[in-house]
Amino acid sequence: MLDVKDSVERLAWNTEHHFLHIQAQHEFMRAWAIQFELGYTDLRVIQVALQLAQPAQLALLHELTAAYHSVYQYEYAFVAGGLDGFNQQFGGQIDEYERAEKRLLSVLDQVKAVSD
Repeated sequence: MLDVKDSVERLAWNTEHHFLHIQAQHEFMRAWAIQFELGYTDLRVIQVALQLAQPAQLALLHELTAAYHSVYQYEYAFVAGGLDGFNQQFGGQIDEYERAEKRLLSVLDQVKAVSD
């Protein structure tokens, strides 16, 4: 499998820190949006590596994609509308967001194990 260690680590860091940022009700900042965009790039690198792996890691690819999209909806609400936009859309769902975040981190651990 292609070496995706750095992409996995960056996406895991973003996922965890973005959740903690929103959970703490910190305001939007430009660096957060840049990290969000770079996280998507890291996801795509990992997806390509899983598709090219021998034998192909299609089940893990699908699990990663689903887990990422679960987190993406929360992060995008923050990027698009700041803290107020997030709170309007998902303010009462921080526990669901945390479950999605933990699931993505778990899947990223699986990717890391396969890529070692």
